[in-house]
Amino acid sequence: MRGCILIGPPGAGKSTVGGLLAREMGLPFLDTDIMIEESTGKKVSQIFIEDGEAKFREIEETIVLKSIEEDASKPNQPVILALGGGSILSERVQRALNNRDDVIYLDVSLSSAAPRVGFNRERPLLMINPRQQWQELMNHRRPIYHSLASVTIDTNEKSPEDVAIEIEKFLEAA
Repeated sequence: MRGCILIGPPGAGKSTVGGLLAREMGLPFLDTDIMIEESTGKKVSQIFIEDGEAKFREIEETIVLKSIEEDASKPNQPVILALGGGSILSERVQRALNNRDDVIYLDVSLSSAAPRVGFNRERPLLMINPRQQWQELMNHRRPIYHSLASVTIDTNEKSPEDVAIEIEKFLEAA
């Protein structure tokens, strides 16, 4: 049995699918956004507002790298790890994910992401003109997601359960 690392934009379903997949496979589930909130005692949006994006990215990079390193150092204790959508902007995170065979990119279109995310309060980078901001984020991030992924799974018009099943099949076949 093996775990995986889920990457993708807001609204792709990393947290929902990751939780379902972990439950189905009997593995622990870790979400780096939750880990950031637990370690700082602040919501992600609060860190962005009070401390700025640069400080958030610094905290995020530290937690993501630690999580990836711990995963790599414990091959007999697999986990399902969901990374924050922007964590892949860090070159150090990119290097840590490069050449892994368990990085799964959950891709989603704007039209499918919008109802999932709601483009509201808890998404600091999407507060002003959220649809345009999301599209601009994706124009920049999509090539990075593709370059890091072992496999890309389109989550459009699929239930989280169907996506989890698709990932589980990929992991079993790999």
